[in-house]
Amino acid sequence: MRRATAALAFLLLSSLPSAADGAAPFADAKTIDLLALLPPPPDNDSMKTKIELGEVLTLQVTRTPAQAAQSLADSEEDVWRFADAVGNPKFRAENLPKFTAFFARVFETEGAVVDPAKDIWKRPRPFQLSDLVKPSAKISKSGAWPSGHATVGTLAGIVLSSMLPELRARIMARAWDYAEMRVIGGVHFRSDIEMGRIAGAVIAHAISRDPMFRAEFEAARAEARTVLGL
Repeated sequence: MRRATAALAFLLLSSLPSAADGAAPFADAKTIDLLALLPPPPDNDSMKTKIELGEVLTLQVTRTPAQAAQSLADSEEDVWRFADAVGNPKFRAENLPKFTAFFARVFETEGAVVDPAKDIWKRPRPFQLSDLVKPSAKISKSGAWPSGHATVGTLAGIVLSSMLPELRARIMARAWDYAEMRVIGGVHFRSDIEMGRIAGAVIAHAISRDPMFRAEFEAARAEARTVLGL
C-alpha cells in the first residue's frame, strides 16, 4: 500500500507543469458554477447601486496619494503582491520555481471560473455608470460582478496562509486590503467585492479536494517553507 501511494505521488509530481509549460486551471466554470452559487447583481438604477456609487465617489475625494498608488500597483494579479505580508526577502520567483508554477495555476483558476459569470451578468463598473468616477486603479471593462481581484486575492490568501499558517493573520489582512483597493481605486462597487470574497472562498474549498491540487500544493509548500526558513 505504501509503495502504491508513493508511486501515485511520483506520477502526480512528475506531471507538474513548469512555468514555461503554461498554467492550466485546477477548475473552471463547468466544475464551479458561480451562476448557481451567487445572486445576480443589483440593477443599475436600483437604490443599492446608487448608494454604492456614492461610496465610490466619497472614497475618490478622501483617498490619499498612497492609497491611489497602491490601488494602481494592486491592479497586478500575482502572488507576489503578498510579499509585504510574507516579509521575507527570499520570497521571490527565482527562488521558488515549484511555488511559482503552482500559484500560476491558482491564479488561472480564478479567471476560468469567474470570467464566464462576469460575461453573463455584465454588471457595469462605477466609471461606466458615472463620468464623475475617476479611477486610480488600472481600468478594466470586463463585467464587475463578482470582482476577479477580490476572488483571486481571497483564494490566494487562503491557499498561501495554509502553507504558512504562522503568517495567516498578516496574509489574510493583505488579501482583504487587496480587495478593498478595488473600491478605493474606483473600479468596483462594494457588493462586487463581497461576492468576490465569497467566490474566492468557494473556489479554495472546491479545489482543495482535488488530488492534483494536493500534490502540487505539498510540493510548493515544502519548497516555500525550506527557502523561507520556516
